[in-house]
Amino acid sequence: MFTAIAILMMIASILLVLAVLAQNSKGGGLAAGFSAGTQVMGVRKTTDIIEKITWGLAVSLFVLSVGAAFFLPRNQTASGPSSAIQEQIDQSTVPSNQAPPIPSGQQPE
Repeated sequence: MFTAIAILMMIASILLVLAVLAQNSKGGGLAAGFSAGTQVMGVRKTTDIIEKITWGLAVSLFVLSVGAAFFLPRNQTASGPSSAIQEQIDQSTVPSNQAPPIPSGQQPE
């Protein structure tokens, strides 16, 4: 489930970037190609649609992020090491009453 949400988040992010790049704060962008305001996809209508798409994608990205936090894979075992790094630390620790091994070719001082 987490993988599916992560893929949806990536798709929403890419679409959000495209929607933001299509906008232009000075009245340009995709709306610049339409000259008459009476057209179905005129300057004002195009800006409204792109703005609504942008807000919808932003909200969906937020909802997917919160949902991903609930489906985040967690460690199921309560006992034992919680990661591979912790296992390596536990295996490599030397008891306090034993001296660390001396590398070959060196004499003890």
